[in-house]
Amino acid sequence: MSSAKLEHKGYNRGLILGLTMAESMILLVFCLLLVAAAIILAEREKRQAAEVQVAELREQLADIRRDRDDLGRRLALVANPSDRAAVEEEWRELVSAREARLQMDKQGIAVEELADLANARELLRAGGYDLESVDKLMERLAELQQQLQARAESGEQPHQWPPIISLSDADDYSFEIGSAELTPSFEQSLRGDITRTIAESLDEYNVDIVEVIGHTDEQRIARKESNFDQTVLDVLARRTAVDTIVPGDNAGLGLARAIAVANVLRSEPALSGMTVLPLSAGQLIMPGDRLTTGKAGDMRERRRIEIRIRRRDTPDTP
Repeated sequence: MSSAKLEHKGYNRGLILGLTMAESMILLVFCLLLVAAAIILAEREKRQAAEVQVAELREQLADIRRDRDDLGRRLALVANPSDRAAVEEEWRELVSAREARLQMDKQGIAVEELADLANARELLRAGGYDLESVDKLMERLAELQQQLQARAESGEQPHQWPPIISLSDADDYSFEIGSAELTPSFEQSLRGDITRTIAESLDEYNVDIVEVIGHTDEQRIARKESNFDQTVLDVLARRTAVDTIVPGDNAGLGLARAIAVANVLRSEPALSGMTVLPLSAGQLIMPGDRLTTGKAGDMRERRRIEIRIRRRDTPDTP
């Protein structure tokens, strides 16, 4: 099954590349949100510290005013009225400046940092940020972090798709020449490893449709008459052997071979309850999901069966 693995790897690489780019953009946006939140949170903490400091300073100012009033009453007894105002003003400025500096030193805040805080606050406002909504932003970031952590712990990998199983004539998954009859080795593989692989995919990806697609090369079928329409329904219902079908073209041969494979899969208990749909692509599609450009001749790699697994699009209707 070397070609099956190669096609599977190519298919997954394409998906992974597209998905990795999408997830990278999501991660970039998430990182930008983290940076913005960190800046806003830091400014919020500084603002809260400044507000606490202001409240403390107000309390201290009230104490100073009481002391000032008391001192004023005492000065009134010993000083002239003209000197009293100057003394009070100078005293008030000295006391306020000293207390404010002591509080800033305790908080570890320099005078230059107060100017930076004011500038940062203005920048945030100019950028349309509402400082009061920081809590909501942090809650959202916490939710995203929890989701990422839960996904990492569960090992969840989003956007996984079931594999495409390719069974090529070049890998000895073959039919009798010009017929839809399975070779014994092909039928044995279908009932063994291939059925197990399909059953595992059905459980893993929660799907219920198995599509069996028959592909041929572009060698012409030299038949003037065909009994395809008269026999196909009996073969599909397993009332008649598949080798009774005489296809008149490659599309009919591809469908007959898909029916042969589908009938084997439908008979396997591991796939009971699954819907197996036989389809034909005839000679139109090259390996790798490319339309043919008209290459005639005996090409074993083009004669193949592809098995694709998916979920039913709509519920069954009577």
